[in-house]
This record gives sequence, C-alpha cells and structure tokens, in this order.
Amino acid sequence: MSMLSTFVSSSHDHDNPTQSLIIACSDETTALTTGTKVTFRMPYAFTLTEVRASVTTAPVGSVLTVDINEAGSTILSTKITIDASEKTSTTASTPPVISDTSLADDAQMTIDIDGVGSSTAGAGLKCTLIGNKT
Repeated sequence: MSMLSTFVSSSHDHDNPTQSLIIACSDETTALTTGTKVTFRMPYAFTLTEVRASVTTAPVGSVLTVDINEAGSTILSTKITIDASEKTSTTASTPPVISDTSLADDAQMTIDIDGVGSSTAGAGLKCTLIGNKT
C-alpha cells in the first residue's frame, strides 16, 4: 500500500538540491490505527532538515502522533503531531524536533503511529522527509 516518491526542489546549492521523500503510510479512507505502518530502506545517505506529516481525514478529539525510526531507534526527540481537526503537522502547536539528522544509505526505516484521534482516528497518512543527499 505504501509508495515512496522523491521530489527535488530548487535551492541555493545547485550541486546538492533539497529533496523530499514522501511516503504514503496508509490508504486514503481506512481509519488509522497505532503501530508500524510502513518499512522501507533509505535509497542513499541523507541529511534530514525537516519532517512533516499530513492526512486526508483530520483526527478528531486528540492529536495524531507519528514517530520515524532508523534501525529501530527514533530519529525524533519530539514526535510529529497533527492537532485535532487539522490535516497537517505544519500547523501543530508542538513542532517535531529531529535528534538524528544523518540517515545512513540503505538504513531500515519505519514509520509508526503512536496515537490517533479519540473520536475520529484520521485517515490517509503521508510523511515527508526533507533534506539533502549526502
């Protein structure tokens, strides 16, 4: 069900432009549940500068909480949240904090949902890893 897409955007460093790895972590309509949602391997070494998450259906009643792991260990000291009734983490009252910015080539990555909305879970989760190939 998951799909990995890579987008390259312009930046000031034309030799190493900013890239976005967008990972679909669920289908678009099924209510989200907690647990590991997707496992993938990094296509190359990557310096992470930002992480985001979005949903098609907003969680209701409480925040949606997402963790990203490299080789079984979290890369976030503050996990990604999507506030209740919101569809993106970019507007979250608590922004994510990256504690491990260096992702190794071929590292096994997992994306886990640690909490879903209490009235409506939310659906259609996508996570975005933003940074530069190293």
